[in-house]
Amino acid sequence: MNGTTVPMNEEGHKESQEPIHDSIPKNAPLPAPDAEVREKPARPMRQFTAAYKAFILRQAERCSTPGAITSLLRREGLYSSHLSRWRQQEAQALDQAFSPQSRGPKPRPESSLVEENRKLTKQVAQLEKRLKQLETLIEVQKKLSELLEFQAASPARGQDR
Repeated sequence: MNGTTVPMNEEGHKESQEPIHDSIPKNAPLPAPDAEVREKPARPMRQFTAAYKAFILRQAERCSTPGAITSLLRREGLYSSHLSRWRQQEAQALDQAFSPQSRGPKPRPESSLVEENRKLTKQVAQLEKRLKQLETLIEVQKKLSELLEFQAASPARGQDR
């Protein structure tokens, strides 16, 4: 500074010549600094272009001496995980590029409504079939009940004679 010393109080805080606030006297210790840790703004992830990735991968392939890849990574500010991930991405891209492609027009994906309609139509047909079976069963039960009532009524008439 300019060679002058700033007076310190017992707690090691600088004493100010002027009060910070009218209600705080000159000799009062300064408040402790805020101990709360503030979040640092999130640094956006670096994004590398495909050309840059290919360039670095070719550079790494050309490295023949021990430690050359390490110096390349340091110089570019990269990690070895970048190289391994980029190599995987390159292999996947090559596999995809050389895999057989289906020819002709691509099938249109049917909307979910068409699929839902197909399912509901099938469900309705099953329920109608079940309803028909149950109606037939009820008719058989009615006829059986009528026969049993008729037979129960017939012997009673025979005894009355």
